[in-house]
Amino acid sequence: MPTHTTDTGWFKSSRSNGGGDQCVECRIIDGVGVLVRDSKNRDAATLRFTPDEWSAFLHGAKAGEFDLPG
Repeated sequence: MPTHTTDTGWFKSSRSNGGGDQCVECRIIDGVGVLVRDSKNRDAATLRFTPDEWSAFLHGAKAGEFDLPG
């Protein structure tokens, strides 16, 4: 996970084109981890991941662990 000295605020992926309907926003908070929410329903539940959980998720995503079969 990148090192940040302050709360980064909410952000979307650089690959988000703004027109899609399946976007999430993330927020990195020092000492807490990463928060994730639905960009279309910001008042709904927010997921919180520890730094280790987030790192494991990113590793799995990069390795194709979550790719759809086909």
